[in-house]
Amino acid sequence: MKLSDVGLDVVKTPRLVKLIAFAFLSISTIFLFNHFSDSFSYPSLRLPVSSSSSSNITDAIQTSVTAEAPSPPPRPRLKISPPPLPPTVVRTGIIDENGAMSDSFEIGGFDPDSVDELKSATGDKEASVDNDSEIGFRIEKFNFCDKKKTDHIPCLDNEEEITRLNSSDRGEKYERHCPKQSLDCLIPPPDGYKKPIPWPQSRDKIWFSNVPHTRLVEDKGGQNWIRREKDKFVFPGGGTQFIHGADQYLDQISQMIPGIKFGIHTRVALDIGCGVASFGAFLMQRNTTTLSVAPKDVHENQIQFALERGVPAMVAVFATRRLLFPSQSFEMIHCSRCRINWTRDDGILLLEVNRMLRAGGYFVWAAQPVYKHEDNLQEQWKEMLDLTNRICWELIKKEGYIAVWRKPLNNSCYVNREAGAKPPLCRSDDDPDDVWYVNLKPCITRLPDNGYGANVSTWPARLHDPPERLQSIQMDAYISRKEIMKAESRFWLEVVESYVRVFRWKEFKLRNVLDMKAGFGGFAAALNDLGLDCWVMNVVPISGFNTLPVIYDRGLVGTMHDWCEPFDTYPRTYDLIHAAFLFSVEKKRCNITNIMLEMDRMLRPEGRVYIRDSLSLMDQLQQVAKAIGWTAGVHDTGEGPHASVRILICDKRM
Repeated sequence: MKLSDVGLDVVKTPRLVKLIAFAFLSISTIFLFNHFSDSFSYPSLRLPVSSSSSSNITDAIQTSVTAEAPSPPPRPRLKISPPPLPPTVVRTGIIDENGAMSDSFEIGGFDPDSVDELKSATGDKEASVDNDSEIGFRIEKFNFCDKKKTDHIPCLDNEEEITRLNSSDRGEKYERHCPKQSLDCLIPPPDGYKKPIPWPQSRDKIWFSNVPHTRLVEDKGGQNWIRREKDKFVFPGGGTQFIHGADQYLDQISQMIPGIKFGIHTRVALDIGCGVASFGAFLMQRNTTTLSVAPKDVHENQIQFALERGVPAMVAVFATRRLLFPSQSFEMIHCSRCRINWTRDDGILLLEVNRMLRAGGYFVWAAQPVYKHEDNLQEQWKEMLDLTNRICWELIKKEGYIAVWRKPLNNSCYVNREAGAKPPLCRSDDDPDDVWYVNLKPCITRLPDNGYGANVSTWPARLHDPPERLQSIQMDAYISRKEIMKAESRFWLEVVESYVRVFRWKEFKLRNVLDMKAGFGGFAAALNDLGLDCWVMNVVPISGFNTLPVIYDRGLVGTMHDWCEPFDTYPRTYDLIHAAFLFSVEKKRCNITNIMLEMDRMLRPEGRVYIRDSLSLMDQLQQVAKAIGWTAGVHDTGEGPHASVRILICDKRM
């Protein structure tokens, strides 16, 4: 055998193949180890060494360093700061049913009534649970009411309750008597209803088919109130005591009282027994907002005419309860043949006028006792003079058929009267701003000793000047109330400006607007600042703080209300209804479906609803809106899609 053959056999043996593979694997492992070891740093070990051997170790280290490649510089250490401390909590607690912070609360178990609340919130309609165990709402569509309810005001047309009254000598039948059962249907419009004529044309004419009632034409046509021309009602601008027109009448009042200065000193007025509200309609062009009030009596549609014209108005009566306005609301209160006996029951009705009249304000009375000389009328005039003298009103001027009195600026006259003088001053603990279902009081309302209410700014500065009466509002505030009011105004100015820009509100031609939870009136102020030619009924719910005095001090109008009950206005009153954070509060007290049905009753066809509220309520509100027949859509706020608040925008189609 050759040597070469032996070598070849050795090469072919399995043992050699294994050795080669093992060698290759070892070399690869060493290479990878050296490669990755450069990326790691190891902590140095400090060994205890004696001083005598330190020099030898140092020489060895230096020799080693010169023999090896230089090591990379050590990485800089990151300086990690501790997290910031959380902000100090000034106050913690639970939000109570009025939206105020409360320290006192208890943690209880499951409340079985919550199920009933949930059913009540959906109008006792069918509720279902989907596959994801999320609660959904199925609400059947609402039907229209009987045609007889076209002009229905639930709390004023409750015939069943009215017939039970023992007496109505003082006008009790014209006051609120709300039914126990809420409406569960939609108020139908009259046949032939058309989109209202826009302001300012509506001041002088409206569609006959929208308010198809001719009683006032028959009774008052000769007094230049109203007349019918084909398919329209026309308003010449006259009244019982000013048949030559409201403009001439207002000129006469301005000449009699130069200090009245409409639109500057006199910004907010009340017209009692207003007829078709021509007095208020013509005061608008003098930059004075006049709230026109009248009962739903034999001339039951006079407020409906006023609202269709686009004039601020609501149904109200001087009877046995306080009107729903705060003390010192109006710079002028006007009564032209308003058919009210001011001296009855020791002057209790004129004392209510005194409560609402601002310190230094004017009462204008145009009536037959002022200028006629019949014995009975002259006796009424003497009684009026005696009463006004006892409540410290000063007769400023009597000219023709107009007499004007002025209320004092402070209490000095009241306290200087003889002992036992009648009527007496009200008790010091009487709240003159407490008006919801409060009976009239036969006493003189005290004026604040600090002058609050009397010293408001002139218009238009007063719209944004925080009034001093702001400090008297009972509210849970821990920062400056003036700053709260200013912040609210800035917020709503920004929001409304976005509404006007994005949703083209100026093309919408707003006129009659309702703010269901007005706060300090910031929404209404924003509409004024942005030049929208409309008026706003600012409602302050009884479930919150009573900010209504501040609203009037700002030169705006409004009223107190409980949204668990219907509102005192006619169907089809408002072009726009605005509700911000109303339902998240009232859902604890009221039926949400009933509130939205009431909104539909007040809303004009082609009107809009803007509901700004919690995201958790939006699905429920949208389902109710669709059941009513509105076109509804949920939109993000300016805070973006992740905010907890949404806007539900609804259109009521013709």
